[in-house]
Amino acid sequence: MPLSQTDISRIANLARMELSSEESGRMLAQLNDFFDIVQKMRAVDTKGVEPLAHPFATVRDIALRLRDDVASETNQREDNQRSAPSVENGLFLVPKVIE
Repeated sequence: MPLSQTDISRIANLARMELSSEESGRMLAQLNDFFDIVQKMRAVDTKGVEPLAHPFATVRDIALRLRDDVASETNQREDNQRSAPSVENGLFLVPKVIE
């Protein structure tokens, strides 16, 4: 289902954007083109196709270079928080912000 000009106006309003009629028309065409591509991709039958870890894996074997997940630095929390105006129990204290 293609988008309408009303949809574009609503999206622009939600994004706090002001679009001219020319920009709005261009945006409508671009978004509808994008959704056409998505529909074409959805139409492809991918049942039984295994996901790839890397796009080149279809051409040749890829060995992913993964490293062990180990801590390589010491805990420097106190040093990093020394310049903060307010800290409590290892956490930065900031003013409450309400819109």
